[in-house]
Amino acid sequence: MRVIESCLILLSSLVTTSAFRSSSSSLPLLRAATGATTSTTTTTTGTNVGSVVLNNNPRQCWTHLQMADDDSDDGTSTSTTSTTTTTNDDRPQVFATGYSTNPSLSQAIEEATTAALSSLPPATNLQYEIDLAIVAASSLYEEPSTIVPTLVKVVEASSGLYGYGGVKNLVGGTAGGVIGSRSLSSVPSSKIMTTNDEGGEDGGAVVGGECQPVEAEATPAISVTLALLPDVEVRTFHLNKQDVPEFDGDFTRSDYAVEEWKRSVGLAGFGTEKKEGEESNSKPSEDEDEDEPVFMVIPSPAFQNNLDDFLRGLQFAYPTGQTFGGIASTVSSLSRARIYAWSSNGANTASGGSSSSPSNSVYGDGCVGVALKGDLRVDTMIAQGAKPVGGVYRVVAAGKSTPGMSELEDEASRSTIGAIVLDEAATVEDAEGEEDWDDDGGEEEEDGESDLTAEEKKDLKRAKLLADYAKARIPKPPLAEANFVMKALSDDDQAFMRRALLIGLERGGGSIGSTPNELARLAKGEGYRFTVKQVASAGMKDGSVTFPLGSVNVAPGARCRFFVRDGDFAKKEVEALWTGYKKKELEGTLLGGNDMNQPTGCIVMPTLDRGAKLFSGKTGYESGMASEYLSGIPSISGFFANGVLGKLDGTVAGEADGSGSVNDNRLHGSSSQYVIFRSKTKRPFYSPQKAKAEAANAAALKAEEESAEQQLSAEDEKRTLMSKNFGSDGAVTAPRAENGELVVRRREIHSGRAMSVSTVEWSVAEKTAKPTSTLEGYMWEKETQVDRLRERISLALLLSQTKMAMVDPAKPKPRDWIGPVKQAAGDDGNFVIIPECKRMEPVSGSLRKRYDLPKIVKELTAAGAPAISVNSDGVLFGGTMEDITIARDASNAAAVAESFNAGDDGDGVVAPPVLASDLLLYPYQLYKLRLAGADAVTLVVGALESKDLLYLTKIASTIQLQVVASVTSEVQIEMLSKLGAGSIVALVVSNRELESFDFDNSGEQALSLLRSEALASFREKHGDVPVLVEGRVGIVEADGGDSVAYIQALKDAGAFGAIVGGGMAMVNEEDVAESIVNWSL
Repeated sequence: MRVIESCLILLSSLVTTSAFRSSSSSLPLLRAATGATTSTTTTTTGTNVGSVVLNNNPRQCWTHLQMADDDSDDGTSTSTTSTTTTTNDDRPQVFATGYSTNPSLSQAIEEATTAALSSLPPATNLQYEIDLAIVAASSLYEEPSTIVPTLVKVVEASSGLYGYGGVKNLVGGTAGGVIGSRSLSSVPSSKIMTTNDEGGEDGGAVVGGECQPVEAEATPAISVTLALLPDVEVRTFHLNKQDVPEFDGDFTRSDYAVEEWKRSVGLAGFGTEKKEGEESNSKPSEDEDEDEPVFMVIPSPAFQNNLDDFLRGLQFAYPTGQTFGGIASTVSSLSRARIYAWSSNGANTASGGSSSSPSNSVYGDGCVGVALKGDLRVDTMIAQGAKPVGGVYRVVAAGKSTPGMSELEDEASRSTIGAIVLDEAATVEDAEGEEDWDDDGGEEEEDGESDLTAEEKKDLKRAKLLADYAKARIPKPPLAEANFVMKALSDDDQAFMRRALLIGLERGGGSIGSTPNELARLAKGEGYRFTVKQVASAGMKDGSVTFPLGSVNVAPGARCRFFVRDGDFAKKEVEALWTGYKKKELEGTLLGGNDMNQPTGCIVMPTLDRGAKLFSGKTGYESGMASEYLSGIPSISGFFANGVLGKLDGTVAGEADGSGSVNDNRLHGSSSQYVIFRSKTKRPFYSPQKAKAEAANAAALKAEEESAEQQLSAEDEKRTLMSKNFGSDGAVTAPRAENGELVVRRREIHSGRAMSVSTVEWSVAEKTAKPTSTLEGYMWEKETQVDRLRERISLALLLSQTKMAMVDPAKPKPRDWIGPVKQAAGDDGNFVIIPECKRMEPVSGSLRKRYDLPKIVKELTAAGAPAISVNSDGVLFGGTMEDITIARDASNAAAVAESFNAGDDGDGVVAPPVLASDLLLYPYQLYKLRLAGADAVTLVVGALESKDLLYLTKIASTIQLQVVASVTSEVQIEMLSKLGAGSIVALVVSNRELESFDFDNSGEQALSLLRSEALASFREKHGDVPVLVEGRVGIVEADGGDSVAYIQALKDAGAFGAIVGGGMAMVNEEDVAESIVNWSL
């Protein structure tokens, strides 16, 4: 969003009547500019046009072409800039500031530059160089000539860490005080304070937000601001006094005149684009300011005599441009200010010098600056810091030009006030406006005033005011009236008026504005009513006052008033300025429809007599206010200057009040300037603090994932070794019975001899038994696990809890597990897929990188799984009893969510029932699973004797758990035939080999069992009990085909469906539903 565009347009009528007279030697004629048609290329000829950097090529690296014109007789060079514009450039505009108070200059530069680099986004192939560096260094440092080369070397040396290969442009200067900021991503939270605090480290106010502003006055400090400016043309320049043409008389604005002035100051070819059909002497229209140029100017103190001509020239050549800056300063008058301007393409100087060496980029005289044009919006404000005192007057006598006067005498006469008289209406209006603005409730009422109405009190105050100024109704010399005003002032204000006399001249031709009070105007964004100037001289005989020569033309009838410097008022003025800025910004958003981008950087430039000297010894007040009103801004920097440059109303008020106020660029003393940068287009905003938080979160997540992976790897290794240790060492085959079944022994509890130690009796194993197969070792570990559980909760207590849960309506009841499975087959006899959730396999390890059981169950429920199996074994498969509860709750929640999303009017989505897959050896385990929320349980027939099998199925039936029997051989199927009808709800034929707990990867084991006579006999006795397959389903490929071919073979062999675990874990999340459908033949 941008502020109202009219606020950004200069009064061009003043510019069109300007003319200049070159004070240097005659300038060579400019050759006509030519533009290529095959690419966006502009070629201009000027005096050493050096640093032209265009950053709007996101598809390829920026190209800088500079072609020397060897045939030129006038010593000129040709600068060619090639640009390619694309619409997919999402590079952010970034300002990043580093700050250091290290007394060593080289170390301070390194610290500040590194801090700024750390606040930039990572370099990319589109942005691998820094477009602009702005440096402010205390004049207390010795060898200022080393600043530029040291900074450039630091950036280049840090390319391996931050990715930026160098700096393209640099500008800056020395200062009596430095303003910088530190990113809050590197500031401890204990040091983050508010503007109500007295100040922070290095004397700077510490404010919450993106950065912490800091100020250092009269102490060694350096501030480095690095800027990434995509789609912005950047050009640094340096000029000397003799390069500035002097404006004098009238001159019609033309392309020739403009280009001559640009060439004389080293800006040839910058911002010379002209629309087709535009007349050569036409000024830019108000709707052509989308790419108005912006100039940051840093003159040396000795350049002040030529500064007015240079500022007028800038406004003449660039009527819609913006100018800001400050005069370089020093801590002591004994030292000399230095200014810097450098470009990697060669320093651009008006006098013809050109060098790309950083060591030749420090100057003791002249003026440096940087010209910017493109995707950059700059808003400026200036605080005068002057409090109005006394009444409002009109000039009744001013100096006149008379024939025979010298040029100096003529300028002095036009800048003189001879006599003034009180403007009663304006004085009363201002006093009433001040009462409305005052929040202190006004003065105490005198005797007799309490009985008056509000209107009567107002009339009484007006009468008293006019009585106080009765003598001022008679025209008087300004000095005489100043002595009268001083009598009513405080001691401090009187002392100031004796040292310096400030007079403000009303802007806008003498009309009273809609808001007469100065602070109220600023808070509304209307700009200043009076331009405050210091009197240069006074006539002791006639009491007249004269302003600096050429600074103003005093006209009779103009309003004026006296001012003093006051710290308390200056604080109110700064706050009112920022309030008006935010008001205008909000109005532009709500009324203008301009969605303004977030500010990316701010420069604060107070003069040397402000800071702690003005604000009652408190440092960092102005930078702190900037941070408070620009919450979230990542960079605040600046320096204390000898004067600030720009328009008094900046871009906030401009000519918005319609009064015709002159808002020209000029030098302001005892003032502060605030400059706010942002992108014009919708570029992403880069937050160093957010980036650090995201990086920390990413690092923490990565560390968490690595830790989880390490834990998974350790669990994998542990269970893999356990499964191998359970079995034989390979030299001896696991013993088997005559029918081919594994011989498994129960754990030997009494295998040790008693041994007494003091009063404690221990059992020491004489010979440790070793399992002969994985199944046997698995059973021993499971028995030990159950023993430990019994020590915590006895069987009697667990049984009591189970009985209470069965009658408690609030407790979950087992659901029909086999019913939804049979229903899923439908009338067509579809092959039913039952997904299984398990963390790992004993042999192969983890099945998933991240086992998020609730998420997996939710996906399976959404995919329409009729039922699910959850492996709750913690010995070999990494599960827990709690997994059953988690799966049940997750499936219920997912079913409710799916029903709500589908908008079903009927029963909606049914939560799939849960089958608990575990090695069950004791009734104790059944009770635990019942309380955990299982709907059905799996019995591994190969691990049980016939009596145990019969016993466990009966116990399961009494507590309403359905039983699914898993077999790996025909003998085990025959064992099931001895059970009564209805003892089991489903039979699972498995491809697992119980000796090693690995799988038959061919899948033939399950197919063989499906075709066996034992299964046929089972079907005859148990009727329609579904026969499911488990193990490598979805992975095994049959007859050279894919996994579906194997599933088809299972179905053809009589399988009702399959429990799919490892195969489902190999499917992507988004393909779960599709896989279930594809496998459901």
